Amino acid sequence: MFVSKSLLRMTFVAALAPTLALAGPLADAAKKAEEQAAAGDTVGAHNTIRDAFGAFAATLPFSIGKAVFVSAAPEGYGMYAVRPEASFKAGEALISYVEPVGLTWRPADGGLLESHFTVDLELLDPKGTVLAEQKAFGSFDFKGSVRNQEVFAKLTLNLSGPPVGDYVLRYRFRDAASGAVAISEQPFKIVP
Repeated sequence: MFVSKSLLRMTFVAALAPTLALAGPLADAAKKAEEQAAAGDTVGAHNTIRDAFGAFAATLPFSIGKAVFVSAAPEGYGMYAVRPEASFKAGEALISYVEPVGLTWRPADGGLLESHFTVDLELLDPKGTVLAEQKAFGSFDFKGSVRNQEVFAKLTLNLSGPPVGDYVLRYRFRDAASGAVAISEQPFKIVP
């Protein structure tokens, strides 16, 4: 079968069109950061990517990126050890590491930016029946000069005397600035 060179060229250009359409602020920032890094401006490259990612994240819907039980209190963003099993003995603390995504940052005094969210707690049985709840279980404020994306919540629940069985820990996150709600659910067991 004979295919003309012009048809092959058109097919090649058409195949590239979706790739070219993906260029945008993040791709532009990545290109600029690569140029800065190549010119020896490491800090400038870092700041370019950080600022572009912060601006991009502001366009994302408020959601939960990660919610895991951890073996001990996290030492910082991404600095945690996942608990190998979601089984707890009565009286043992349930420590959750949770990363919200798409927080709303708004201007604050002194040219800073701020973000705030609250967390409500619900304890459910496996069928979804609410066994216990607490509004404003947690409250988190962040203030800084950039839209920090390395934000996490450490939530510790101490259950006293729950019967052995299966449960679900539901946290309802509320972004104070936007009013948006995001939910994390973590199944767990109380064992003898």
